[in-house]
This record gives sequence, structure tokens and C-alpha cells, in this order.
Amino acid sequence: MNAKTRLSPGDTIGILGGGQLGRMLAQSAASLGLKTHIFCPDPNSPAFDVSATFTVAPYEDIDALDRFASSVDAVTYEFENVPGPTAAHLDAKVPVRPGVRALEVSQDRLFEKQFLSGAGVAIADFADIASQQDLDEAVARFGGKGVLKTRRFGYDGKGQQMIRKPEDTDGAFEKLGAVPMVLEALIPFECEVSVIVSRDLDGGIACYDVARNHHENHILKTSTVPAGVSQATLDAARAMAGKIVAGLDYIGVMGVEMFLVRKEAGERLLVNEIAPRVHNSGHWTQDACLTSQFDQHIRAVAGWPLGSAERHSDAVMENLIGFDADSWHEVLKEPAARLHLYGKAETREGRKMGHVNRISLKS
Repeated sequence: MNAKTRLSPGDTIGILGGGQLGRMLAQSAASLGLKTHIFCPDPNSPAFDVSATFTVAPYEDIDALDRFASSVDAVTYEFENVPGPTAAHLDAKVPVRPGVRALEVSQDRLFEKQFLSGAGVAIADFADIASQQDLDEAVARFGGKGVLKTRRFGYDGKGQQMIRKPEDTDGAFEKLGAVPMVLEALIPFECEVSVIVSRDLDGGIACYDVARNHHENHILKTSTVPAGVSQATLDAARAMAGKIVAGLDYIGVMGVEMFLVRKEAGERLLVNEIAPRVHNSGHWTQDACLTSQFDQHIRAVAGWPLGSAERHSDAVMENLIGFDADSWHEVLKEPAARLHLYGKAETREGRKMGHVNRISLKS
């Protein structure tokens, strides 16, 4: 398959995953004259409402994947836990952007940390954990503290446990399922920030502004730009993100999450993790930039030039989680707010139902 294939208006992008990110990607594709075909096993996927075509089938259904591949001109995905064999099977038939390697790296926290270290970006100390003995020894090396995480399938606080004193390790390996894990050194960070970065077929890179992120119950609640960091820190964040996407020969948009550590010597960034897709902390770009992260991703997947990542307004993005979305009518009354609802049929506690971007003129 020609890795340099470029799409034309009227062509179709296949999207693996039918959640809110797939929905917003499909909306951006339509605005650029492209069609989308959503592939997802959930028959109630909100992305189906806005796509030209959709397929309901397991990601392991080879016949369904073959029919899907024959109907599209390129494939992307809205979440990083797409089964590796699924992506590899499609990649042999149609361009998959971002590529299979990005999934392999991001799906395993140990592989991810090893890649980031090799790419020359700063990260917290870490240890490979395969047993309770490994955990006890690593916690001792890290001063009795750390964050224990399963290597695979962890998100929004799932699959992890804080270690604040050596006794917290008792039974922790079994509690998390006795599966391969990593222990990360506990970092005394001031806040969590992220940067959305994109890379095109020709290696061009565009980075958005740094967002300051606030989490509640391990779920992102707000992202604020500007983030209140120095220009040097902003430049460093963009440079680190650029190294990461270049090192992966990446095509598309990526979210790079970082810790901001502030000491007497100044500010320092440590990369926490990467997400090979459009990212929740980049939703503010929909209303504060000429080119949103969703438009940017579609451009890159189509092989088109990237748009400007400059910010024309300040913004605070707030996730509407669970029954927060019931306030939609009040949000509509706010003159500087733009509401985005995801069309999900059922409201549940902890479920992302929508978000609102509150905009003010850039100072």
C-alpha cells in the first residue's frame, strides 16, 4: 500500500471507533468534503449519526474488516486500544494513519516509556514490574513512593494504584490482577499540562498552545489556555512533542500529557504519556483556533497540508460528565460559551456526555 497516498474531496476515511471522538472527526471530515465510514461493535455508537456509512461488527471480524477496507481510501482510529492484529490486517490493504507502530508503543506503558527515553524527552524514573518482589524492590529504590500501573488497558485512573508509603505495596500486585506493570516514581508536580501536536505526510509539524489540565475523580474536568507557563516552557513542550511524532514517523494528531515541575531553578516538563489520536484536552481548539484538532487530524490522514495551529482566543474547556449535561439549557444562555453534545442515548455517572468551550479574546 502506498504510504504517500493522498485523498481527494469525495473520498472516504474509515474510522475505527464510534464514540465522541469519532463523531467529531466525522463532522470535520464532512466540512472538508470527505466522507466517513465508522467501524464499531457498539450498535449505539454516537458517531453513526453523522457518518455516511457505518459497520457494526467486532474488531476481530476479518470478513467485515475486508469489506470495510474495500470501501475506504484511508483508515484512522479514535482510541488507542484498537487490537494490534486489526490494525495490521487493515494496513496491508489501505493506509492506516497514524501507523501500527504508534499503537504498539502507546498500548503498553513499558514500551511507551522505553520509546520516550530513546526519543530524548524527559520522563519520570520507572521500573518494569513482573512480581510482588519486583514491586517491593522498586518502591525501596524510589524512596517508598510511586504510582503502580498495569502496562495495558488503563485510562481515566483505571488500572493503577498510588504508593505513598512502603506498606501500600502489600498485596498491590495481586490487587491489580498480577499482570505486567510499571512503577513510576512519584513526581511533586505543580500541575498537569498537555500539548496537541500534528504531523503530515511530508514530515511537517504543527503544535498547539499548552493547556493546563484539571482532573476530578481521575477524569479530565477542565483544560485552560493559556496555561500560565513561561515562553521557554511552551517552546520546550512543543519541541518535545515534535521529537515524539518524528520518532514514530507519525501521521495525524497526538495528545502529549506532561507534568509541570516548578523549582527555584525554573520550570521543567516531564512527559507522562502519549495518546495517538485526537485528545480530550484539545477540544478547546474547536472554538479558539481557525483549525481545530479534528480538522487537523483529517487533513493529515487525507495527506493534505496542515492548517494553522495558532490560537485566536483564550479558552476554558469544561467536560460535561454524567448528569452535568443536564445543564445544557443554561449553557446555551451564556454569550461566550459554545456547547458540544455527543448524542449519547444514556446518561451515566462518570460518562463524558459533552463539553463546553468558554471563549474570551486573546490578551
